[in-house]
Amino acid sequence: MLLSLTAYGAKVDSPEAALGPKAPSLAAPPRVAAGLAHALAVRPDGTVWASGWNVNGELGDGTTVRRASPVRVLGLANVTTVSAGRSFSVALRSDGTVWGWGSNSWGQLGDGTTIQRTTPVQVTGLTNVVSVAAGDHHVVAVRSDGTVWTWGNNGQGQLGSGTTTNRSTPGQVTGLPSVVAVAAGAGHTLALCADGTLRAWGWNVYGQLGDFTTTDRTLPIAVIGLTQVTALAAGDYHSLAVRADGTVYAWGSNSSGALGTGNFASYTLPVGISLMGDVPTVSVAAGTSHSLSVRADGTVWAWGENLRGELGDDTQTNRNAPVLVSGLSGAVSIAAGSGFSLAALGDGTLWAWGTSDAGQRGDGTLGTRATPSAVSVIGSVSKVAAGTAHAVALRSNGTVWAWGSNTQGQLGIGNTSNRAEPTQLPLLSFMTGVAAGVGHSAALRSDGTVWTWGSNSWGQLGNGSTMGSTLPGQVTGVSSVVAVAAGGYHTLALRSDGTVWSWGYNGQGQLGDGTTVSRQVPVQVVGLSNVVAVVAGAQHSLALRSDGTVRAWGWNSGGQLGDGTTTSRSLPVLVAGLSGVVSLGAGGESSFAFRTGGTLWAWGDNTYLQLADGTFASHLVPYQLTSWSGTGVLAAAAYHVVAARADGSLWGWGLNFEGSLGNPATLDTLVATPSPVVGLSGATAVAAGETFTLALRSDGTLWGFGYNSAGQLGSGHPVNATVPIRSLLY
Repeated sequence: MLLSLTAYGAKVDSPEAALGPKAPSLAAPPRVAAGLAHALAVRPDGTVWASGWNVNGELGDGTTVRRASPVRVLGLANVTTVSAGRSFSVALRSDGTVWGWGSNSWGQLGDGTTIQRTTPVQVTGLTNVVSVAAGDHHVVAVRSDGTVWTWGNNGQGQLGSGTTTNRSTPGQVTGLPSVVAVAAGAGHTLALCADGTLRAWGWNVYGQLGDFTTTDRTLPIAVIGLTQVTALAAGDYHSLAVRADGTVYAWGSNSSGALGTGNFASYTLPVGISLMGDVPTVSVAAGTSHSLSVRADGTVWAWGENLRGELGDDTQTNRNAPVLVSGLSGAVSIAAGSGFSLAALGDGTLWAWGTSDAGQRGDGTLGTRATPSAVSVIGSVSKVAAGTAHAVALRSNGTVWAWGSNTQGQLGIGNTSNRAEPTQLPLLSFMTGVAAGVGHSAALRSDGTVWTWGSNSWGQLGNGSTMGSTLPGQVTGVSSVVAVAAGGYHTLALRSDGTVWSWGYNGQGQLGDGTTVSRQVPVQVVGLSNVVAVVAGAQHSLALRSDGTVRAWGWNSGGQLGDGTTTSRSLPVLVAGLSGVVSLGAGGESSFAFRTGGTLWAWGDNTYLQLADGTFASHLVPYQLTSWSGTGVLAAAAYHVVAARADGSLWGWGLNFEGSLGNPATLDTLVATPSPVVGLSGATAVAAGETFTLALRSDGTLWGFGYNSAGQLGSGHPVNATVPIRSLLY
């Protein structure tokens, strides 16, 4: 039994114009996914949240505790697509990498092992992915070159390899034309080709492959009679497709009415579904024994098994023809699981209906609901950045909020008055990332544009001038950006093609363009490609490449470039002796890297013991912090460092000025090794300002500690805190 996946939808500009084979016009990828008893959702800011059954770690929060309200999946950002297997989860990031967590007994996490994971791990050797789907115990992915790759269980030939041999790393499916999207059922796989036709392989006991047989296939075969397909979905034992004219076709098992044909007969060939009215369908989703569709008017329709209210029509009666889901409009993404359903609306809200015996509905309750209910959110903060004395945060609805010092307009609220309470920025929506420098701020929008505000004396706003702004404005000359970072007076942008662009102050070469000339518009960092992450220190920059190596450029007075010298560099140099790096951090004159296996490495200035080696000596090449173990995330400032382990515990070292390490026992002293932050658990992200720290918890709440003279802790009053206090933004 099991699971199902969301499918890609399609925008139909003119059904009448859909003549002849053409490349499908795909809508946004799935923002929600439903497994056997757990649910996933991508918020507008690119974070992933999960609820429901968690015995295999399928919620990705580092535990195996089930959750009736959403928790944040640890360590994932910039996610565009999620998919849910029976007891595991998969996410596709904007950089084209795929990540998995949960059950791994069949190798379905694609990391070369069969070890269960409670936090995400990257699928081995797979990049440039544009579509991904999880079946019962297998996964299928499409790369930008149109090739298809699979891994996991292969008992029914669902990997399309011509065998029934399982594999724990991706292997290519051969014999396919160019593919643009995929779907996966319990044991079968569907592929939408660029010419609008479908291919299928795997389990076929009910005719779910659509080839007029019930014979399993270990190699792709054509689904008979369908052209101009724009969307697809695979349930346990049935399949769905939408054509460019907005019509829906179904085939496979129909014992509960999941095909929507008005009867309960199974079909081994696609058959059309009769839908009321003439509004075209744009996307479909298939569950264990029920189906969903979204029409162009934003309404959701359902059919099939309804014993647990999964059709949302306020009954528990099976339906063999489509019925309207009660009270929903503006739907943009849907998912159908085993006895429950999800819908994400255009306003950013998430709704669920059906069973919640394991909390999978995510509305904070158990039991059955036969009509949609809103998914509960405890806190809604998803990302945070800290400048010298101000902070910027992203909420899950894509809005940006700021507080603290505002002397340069760095809060972006149209004036220069300090704020001790978080204030929403005007003009910004659908944002996915934030960054903060000394006196300027930046935000990334989901369309790949960058927006900046605040101080601009060196061109750090990237608007072609040196005139500051108290309101956000778009950076000119750079697009398709997937990540931003802000140094003291410069800004970095990582594009989807793996190149890095920079602007602002360049006196130490921190723009990486081979000069020391400051720039008012973006310039490309020379000689860098295949970059997956960037961070910025006060006057130096770091980039992580897809091969796990690190490049650095800019100021090097303390050895923060890690090349064995103290010579500043205006072009990227290789950080010595580092490989297998998974994440980076940068302080004032120090740098940090987490490597695979959970080791932490540091280099650069050590005046305030920020390298945690027990000495005050700088390191010109990376040094392993033997006092640290485990993977995590890290933030560093000029005087202190704070890091969160994967278990959510928070640790700090360096100078504990006014409580910036969150431990009153070491107030205003130097701390030589990581010490626990008092009273805070569940940390998923950290940000370090010059003399304060902010920590984001897995429940979406934000906490701060340290110096608070300008209200930078966001607590509503400028009183210092030696232990974490909750921000008013949640």
